[in-house]
Amino acid sequence: MLNQEQQIFEQIKKAKNILITFNKTWNGDAIASALAMYLVAKKLQKNVEIIADKFSTNTLFSFLPAFEKIQTAIVNDHKFVISLNTEKTKVGQVKYETKENTLEFIVSPKEGFFKPEDVKIVSQNFKYDLIIVFDSSDLESLGEIYDNNAEYFYKIPIINIDHHATNEQFGQINHIELTAIATSEILFNLITDYSRDLVDEDIATCLLAGLIAKTKSFKTQNITPQSLAISSQLVAMGAKREEIVNKLYRSRSLNVLKLWGRVLARLASNTDNSLVWSVLTASDFEKTESNENDLKEVIDELIINIPQARTAILIYETPYENNVEKQNNRTIKALIYSVKNINVFQLAKQFNPSGTRDFVKIEINKPLADAEVEIISSIQKELEKLPK
Repeated sequence: MLNQEQQIFEQIKKAKNILITFNKTWNGDAIASALAMYLVAKKLQKNVEIIADKFSTNTLFSFLPAFEKIQTAIVNDHKFVISLNTEKTKVGQVKYETKENTLEFIVSPKEGFFKPEDVKIVSQNFKYDLIIVFDSSDLESLGEIYDNNAEYFYKIPIINIDHHATNEQFGQINHIELTAIATSEILFNLITDYSRDLVDEDIATCLLAGLIAKTKSFKTQNITPQSLAISSQLVAMGAKREEIVNKLYRSRSLNVLKLWGRVLARLASNTDNSLVWSVLTASDFEKTESNENDLKEVIDELIINIPQARTAILIYETPYENNVEKQNNRTIKALIYSVKNINVFQLAKQFNPSGTRDFVKIEINKPLADAEVEIISSIQKELEKLPK
């Protein structure tokens, strides 16, 4: 009998067209894992696509191999086919008409007549025959990739790879390792158990980037001997450690630095600095010529530079839009990150968060000042319930 790891690669070997996707609140670990799997699938001669909801190509991870292959929407080629048996009766003319909500096809025979049994309606096969989902607690966290293509996810086998306890085991194969610190760590073990020869310089670079992103360049407290050993092996396999660190932590755009300055100007914390937060207005985005995609870099800086913090929160007003009505009705959002193995998904449950155990996004329809008070008060109360 095949173990789970063997089952995963058996499914990959049997598949011809693979879809790889990940959480709409994507992070470096998810991106890197998806890219590594893409490169492995290509080595195995598979047709493969990576698609993630609202994915921005303007991220720190654009240096990774095959990054340009990430798409933002599934091109639906699922066709509905109406066929007509013309063995006994030949077609003279075909036309169609639309009447309110009805589309009618009119087929005129050359001679004789068609019977109802001559008509057959079929739904063609799906574009993909295997879906691999990374770093996602449930299907809903995939956003529009799932919402607009739900039938795919009910009729195509899913391999679900994750390290979060909140995972809802939605796949046909659920490979969840709670002791792993990153999905890229799990994927490294899967690939090398199958064949170490598959790991080339590009795949090693992707996997190491996932680990470095997850641990903020090995500065978080969830590092394990296993993760350090894997990182060492990846460097030996050709992973470009210096390039990864330089791109992720030693290069910041001027826009991000300006935004970081505004975050620092409003930085606040509780008495023991275990909870830190800041707020940004729509005007801050406009004046620094930055956008929401830059916020993950900013929150990384918060985490790295305040080591005693257990939770970091960035509350912000959505940037200005061209639409005047939207300017007057901006939603307040918040990014909440746990630094020391705290389940922020649970901390923020009253706000219906989306994301994972360590990183969530919430929305609240209140003025910025009121939203700040409500969010910080709620999170503080939840943190006080936890053991010190």
